[in-house]
Formats: sequence, structure tokens, C-alpha cells
Amino acid sequence: MASYRDDDDDEGDDWEDDGDSGDDSEDEPTVPCPYCGREILEDTPRCPHCERYISAEDAAPPRKPLWVIATALICLAIVLWWLS
Repeated sequence: MASYRDDDDDEGDDWEDDGDSGDDSEDEPTVPCPYCGREILEDTPRCPHCERYISAEDAAPPRKPLWVIATALICLAIVLWWLS
């Protein structure tokens, strides 16, 4: 981070960054992504580069097939038509 110095006001408002930006990611262990090979944090559930889940447990559940959704909508339309 850059240092800030106000030359117009010399009343102790000067500050300098000591180089510690609070980013501790360098301290955490990294491993290569099994899909793209880039370095990722060891405990991350998903690669930030290729956006693939590292394990099957972390992956989002699969979407319902389109025919299941279409059948549910058709049944709902029939029920609504029958009730009116």
C-alpha cells in the first residue's frame, strides 16, 4: 500500500504502511487444483480459477431433469383448470 503524507499539514497526521495489509493467505497451505493445476488454498471447496468443485461432497446437487419440471407444471395446470 502507498504511504500518505499531507505536506500542507505537519501536525502528526502522517502515517506509513508497515507492509502488513492483513492478508494472511500467504500463511495458509496451498495445493494444486486437480482440474486446472493452479495453486488454491487447501481447504477451499471450489477452485476460484476454473470454478469446479474439488470434491463431490462440496458440489451443488444436480438439477432436476426438464421432463420432471414440465410434468409438474402440466399437472398443476390440469388441477387449476379442474378446480375453476
